[in-house]
Amino acid sequence: MARRAPRFKRLITAHELHLFFSPSRDALQWAADGTDCDEHLLALLLMLKSYRRMGCFPALEDVPEMVVDFVRRAVELPEGTLPVYRAERTAKHHRGLVRKQVGVTYDQANKRLASPRRVAERSAPTSVKHQYSVRSINAAAPTWAPRT
Repeated sequence: MARRAPRFKRLITAHELHLFFSPSRDALQWAADGTDCDEHLLALLLMLKSYRRMGCFPALEDVPEMVVDFVRRAVELPEGTLPVYRAERTAKHHRGLVRKQVGVTYDQANKRLASPRRVAERSAPTSVKHQYSVRSINAAAPTWAPRT
């Protein structure tokens, strides 16, 4: 069975907007350094915040208007600014910037994402992996004694 990509909720509360989509000063500076126009700045911030929230990159047209408006106002962009890319190459570059910022690598050959922790786990010798899993199972095992 194929996994479905996460989607935005139909109704997003003001609390959720502030909690998940408010760009920090550092995020704004990072995005401004990686873009050359307001449209790309807005798109990159939306990609960053959406990726952190959902773990994937939604199509920009799937980002709810209320989220776009919220981020646009938070970074004080002009009212008519829309998150658009003129070229797919720019969008691909921005996805790479977001992955780097979040600390995730992309395996082009297998089309898989891997966090630094997963990469380290995969590269560990099998005996170390087995030893770790056995220890964690033994440590978590409840002690059981028959009733008398």
